[in-house]
Amino acid sequence: MEEQPDIWTADAARDYDTPGTGMFAAELLGPTVDRLAELAEGGRALEFAVGTGRVAVPLAERGVPVTGIELSEPMIDQLRTKVDEATVPVIAGDMSTAVAPGTYTLVYLVYNTIANLLTQAGQVACFRNAARHLTPGGRFVIELWVPELRKLPPGQQATVWHSEAGYLGLDTYDLLRQRVVSHHFRFGDGTEARLFRTPHRYIWPAELDLMAQLAGFELESRHADWAGAEFTAESRSHVSVYRLPLAG
Repeated sequence: MEEQPDIWTADAARDYDTPGTGMFAAELLGPTVDRLAELAEGGRALEFAVGTGRVAVPLAERGVPVTGIELSEPMIDQLRTKVDEATVPVIAGDMSTAVAPGTYTLVYLVYNTIANLLTQAGQVACFRNAARHLTPGGRFVIELWVPELRKLPPGQQATVWHSEAGYLGLDTYDLLRQRVVSHHFRFGDGTEARLFRTPHRYIWPAELDLMAQLAGFELESRHADWAGAEFTAESRSHVSVYRLPLAG
């Protein structure tokens, strides 16, 4: 399998949910759900790597039928503490190969999750799996960060991407294999710290567009965030919307 289930343990699944703050903050989650509900156009949505339902649960509450695909059983268990199988059905499996029943007007991947697939072939397979599930004219939406290689001085392989009281986030790069490992350090007033690491394969927007073409998609739009800000050379992330051709 392409994905990495061993990372998302029961402890990681519990720590993932931070209601009202971080990724769960209303100012971040609200525009995400608004945009996805608009793009679904009254149809059914499928979330690849649904996790603990950070996006799927509020989207379902908006009246959009949502199904999820998720490799980690602890993440599915955490989702089940919020909603039952009838509200958000979940298929256990790898998002590059697992098949959900029926067809959808929208498939989406949020918060850099396509980069959890560590090979180019796996990422292309993810696009093809999205296309397999969509109706003609259906959309595949990806939220992804822009690699920050301009911050790497010659000979340096790591960047600090976030620093605040009790938390330090840094990335280490393998430029030859297009890999990055994110290190999340959490600490208190003492000398002990907890480390959580996640490996990724980073993707440039142009490479992502080519993957989309290989799966039969066309780029419909790209913005710097879910609220529709303009994507520029200084943008740190993007929300890209790909669309299949209409039948005929």
